[in-house]
Amino acid sequence: MSNLDVEPSPWRAVVAATALNVPLGSLYAFSVFLKPLEALLGLSRGDLALVFALASAGFGIGMNLVPHVFGLASTPILVLGCVAASTLGIAVAATAGGLAQLGVGYGVFFGAGGGAAYILAQQTVNLAVTRRHGLVNGYVVSLYPAGAMIAAPLFGWSIQEFGVRATLAGLATVLAVTGSISAWLIARSGVTLAAAATIAPDAGERRRPVFWRLWVVFFLAASAGLMVLSQAAGIITAYGGATPLAVYGTTFIAGSIAAARLGGGWMVDWLTIPAVAAGAHTVALAGNVTLTLWPGPGVSVLALTLVGLGYGLISGLTAAAVAVYWRRALYGRMASRIYLAWCAAAIILPITAGRLFDLTQGYEVAILIAAGCNAVGVLVALGLPHQRVGRASAPLQSTAA
Repeated sequence: MSNLDVEPSPWRAVVAATALNVPLGSLYAFSVFLKPLEALLGLSRGDLALVFALASAGFGIGMNLVPHVFGLASTPILVLGCVAASTLGIAVAATAGGLAQLGVGYGVFFGAGGGAAYILAQQTVNLAVTRRHGLVNGYVVSLYPAGAMIAAPLFGWSIQEFGVRATLAGLATVLAVTGSISAWLIARSGVTLAAAATIAPDAGERRRPVFWRLWVVFFLAASAGLMVLSQAAGIITAYGGATPLAVYGTTFIAGSIAAARLGGGWMVDWLTIPAVAAGAHTVALAGNVTLTLWPGPGVSVLALTLVGLGYGLISGLTAAAVAVYWRRALYGRMASRIYLAWCAAAIILPITAGRLFDLTQGYEVAILIAAGCNAVGVLVALGLPHQRVGRASAPLQSTAA
């Protein structure tokens, strides 16, 4: 997996993943742009939900394309390609005059570049790190909401001081700088991806029943969680919260999700996967039920935090479970397929919530739908396998590339 004369450097791989994914995690702070973009471009909430859905679809396309190009270029060049696509997308969005250009820039280029970078970073880290895969994978997937936690207040301040276009231009600059730093670090990590590009799971390793059950568990959690992330500020405002509460509430929710992702991965190192997954869905269900029974601005922040915690735990668990159920060299290929659940969820419920808001000026029905997703998720999660399936003992098929 690495050059014969270079010992892989786990810390460089992890720091490179951090520099790459934290600014890309600003995708999860999209809700801060809702009202400003509605005013600037004359768009509806449903239109902006469509933009987020396009970004999610682009994310899925990027995730599933990048494993097929692992062997076509060096890892740093692949990173720079992801950075170029994301930076171009935000630059196009910054100059958008309407829905189409915003959708192409933010939705297609930024989404696809982010998705490719997400899998690229995870595969690199999983080849460099040889122990505590749950904790490490939980950390890597926590970088997106951590980035949103940082970006949300900065975006809120920048939009107020400089406007939406200047804020997006600043994000494009940050993406270019941090992406270049990540490429430099990965070049010095000693990890290459050529072997991961040529390896494929055999019939026994595919484990289709496990794959689809994990896919459904993740889809149901993400359906509720991404509605929160994509429209958190709008939901808090709809329940009576002022703009500062909406911005800082979104920041708190994103931070909670980041911590939960780290915790979900760590729990897989110590607890059974079905127990953690069922418990996470139960936490999210409690949040949806709370907001339904006691609607209000303060309660909305607490309830959405619980939904986000449940989603975050499942996200960390899913990333760790891939490392448990399949061997390291297959991580990018299997994770990219399971993460299509995230893309499907990001398209379905956020768009539904946005359209329902346009019709009713409220989110009550969307919250009930999310509660139903979590209730079903508890039942499906209990059927996941408990055991570790020979990952640690299975030798890597190729140890040099």
